Amino acid sequence: MPLFAALGDEHRFRLVTRLSTEGPLSVTQLSQGQSITRQAVSKHLRVLADAGVLSDLARGRERLWQVQPQRLEDARYWLDRISEQWDEALERLRVHVEGDAGEQPS
Repeated sequence: MPLFAALGDEHRFRLVTRLSTEGPLSVTQLSQGQSITRQAVSKHLRVLADAGVLSDLARGRERLWQVQPQRLEDARYWLDRISEQWDEALERLRVHVEGDAGEQPS
């Protein structure tokens, strides 16, 4: 699943945000305070892992999930590029509109 599709889900985005601020956590810890089941959290974690956003590591009998910062940097890079393209397009539109508004009818 592509990066933005994985991050586009509200539950998955919350999981990534929590892991980004709290550090590595288990499924049990991530399930606490959620409006979805532990099984649903596990499914969302797997989607994020498949997109390269998260990885898991074994610690005793638990698996801890953690953010892969480079993948989030990839997302930031592409969002910045898209933002630049929009800024350029809006500037071209502004110049065009202001140019047409400044012309006198013949």
